[in-house]
Amino acid sequence: MSQISVNNITSLDGKSGPVISGITTVSSTGYMMVPAGPTEYRGGRGRGIFAGGRSGPDILNNIDYITISTLGDAKDFGDLTDARRRIASASSSTRGVFGGGYSPDKDTIDYITISATGNAFDFGNLVIGTRTMGGLSNEVRALFASGSIGPGNGIYQDRIDKITIATLGNASNFGNLTLARDGSGGVASPTRGVFAGGSISPVRSNVMDFVTIATDGNAQDFGDLTNTRSVTHGGGNTTRGVFAGGYNPTAASPGAVDTIDYITIASKGDAIDFGNLTRVYGAFGSASNSIRAVWCGGYGQPANYYSELEYITIATLGNAVEFGNLTSDRASGAACSDSHGGLG
Repeated sequence: MSQISVNNITSLDGKSGPVISGITTVSSTGYMMVPAGPTEYRGGRGRGIFAGGRSGPDILNNIDYITISTLGDAKDFGDLTDARRRIASASSSTRGVFGGGYSPDKDTIDYITISATGNAFDFGNLVIGTRTMGGLSNEVRALFASGSIGPGNGIYQDRIDKITIATLGNASNFGNLTLARDGSGGVASPTRGVFAGGSISPVRSNVMDFVTIATDGNAQDFGDLTNTRSVTHGGGNTTRGVFAGGYNPTAASPGAVDTIDYITIASKGDAIDFGNLTRVYGAFGSASNSIRAVWCGGYGQPANYYSELEYITIATLGNAVEFGNLTSDRASGAACSDSHGGLG
């Protein structure tokens, strides 16, 4: 091993200073790992995505994005492969997927790379074209459940479809819900998923079902929401799931509610009141990280389409607070993120 001699450290004129000669080696248990691979596949940046929907007679293909930790307006991300509403969504830390939709019933599944803006690509197809499904996921697998098919109110579904998020291809059967319905909302921890609420028009449901995401099979009863409603949308962290808004025909016209409920995902039981949204509305999407859940857009009272975003702090009970705005008014879209509770 070479010797290191240090005279003294002085000015920059080079007349004196450290003198190192020979080959020097260092032995240490410490190390630094340089990030590898394309930047867009490293994930975990706390980005929320909002896609598709309806604004009046117009069916949309817009995709917007936000940084969940920072208040402000959404920005344009790109476009879905086709315009549709009543979409389901799920995501890993790198990829977002959007399944099904309406006008007419769609079996389309699109995907995006969440950290790289641009248009969506074709992923595969659902088992059958279905609208108003609920979605949830962990890092590996996405599940789409409930929904309806056919004209009018349609035939209500108890089907659960599954995909492997990292692998393009068609969905396959996972199992069945405890009750056929459409418009369920989903939340997940890394191991368990919960689907809540739904509609068998004109009746709304307060049923919550749970599944173990990695294990195919039928859902089991989890408990009940605080009130009956459909198209409620869920967000959460690894321990707590939160469901906000939705439709209930017993509510004042146009039937939207401002309710926010919460559950502990690992413990079966009924939901508990969390607080209220800033407006009475439903048919929107939700994106979350480990701290915040953000809800977007929607249709509500007074009867109108909205662009507003609002958020809650998941660990702290209370009412929602304004966040910003989407790039346009819309309802019946879908949302996902790279940092929700199902991703650990």
